[in-house]
Amino acid sequence: MSKTMSASRWPTYFIPHGGGPCFFMDTPPGMPKDMWDNMADFLKGIDSDLGRRPRAVIVISAHWQTRVPTVHTNPKPDLLFDYYGFPDHTYQLTYPVAGVPELAKEIQTHLKAGGFETAEESQRGLDHGVFIPFKLIYPEADVPMVQLSMLSSNDPDEHYKLGQALKPLRDDGVLIVGSGLSYHNLRAFFSPMDKPEAKAFDDWLTDSVMSTEKRHERLNQWRSAPGAIQSHPTPEHLLPLMVAAGAADGEPATHAYSGDVLGKAVSGYRFG
Repeated sequence: MSKTMSASRWPTYFIPHGGGPCFFMDTPPGMPKDMWDNMADFLKGIDSDLGRRPRAVIVISAHWQTRVPTVHTNPKPDLLFDYYGFPDHTYQLTYPVAGVPELAKEIQTHLKAGGFETAEESQRGLDHGVFIPFKLIYPEADVPMVQLSMLSSNDPDEHYKLGQALKPLRDDGVLIVGSGLSYHNLRAFFSPMDKPEAKAFDDWLTDSVMSTEKRHERLNQWRSAPGAIQSHPTPEHLLPLMVAAGAADGEPATHAYSGDVLGKAVSGYRFG
């Protein structure tokens, strides 16, 4: 590794992963050519923002939900091209990152200590919520990673507690990243019209994330926030935030990314 790894506690992130393979294709006709540029710049800057390399990354993606937390154990994971209708070349993308079976075991140990039943998976590929943003974060695929599933319960409190169980791994060289989108209403997303409910929800979300003492309580109640249901008709793209926040429970946060995609406010956060 080109950067020195420190024994100090690692932060956690909630990152936006864009739409499908958006960073690796031209935008469709009628859409701004720079539509995803600011988001891509944020993802490209995470490595330098950290200033060092972790021994491994745990990624929680919006695109994998299971009954119990499930860890990917394959030392050479394939990719899962779980997007549809995009240019042919986007199905030829590669990301030959190494898996970390021993870290997968550590994850299970911590989750069991936190009261969770766990499972393993070795055949499913890393989905686009993982390999698309990480092709920008670590383009050489030289930082090993393990994908951890979310829970199909969609319970924000369960996901926060899932993060809390993972917290000790941050003291052992592990970076925890939740990959989703703070606004995810696909029907409205690609409309060129501004959506004031997106800004209302983004403001509430940022205020809640920054409120260290009340963060857990407020995130548990996200559905009652202004613009919440319009911004997230289904919750799977918001729940990775709960895991990242839980893994840094009681620690300060920063508003690491603030962007606008076709009039919809989108944010990313760093914890710890």
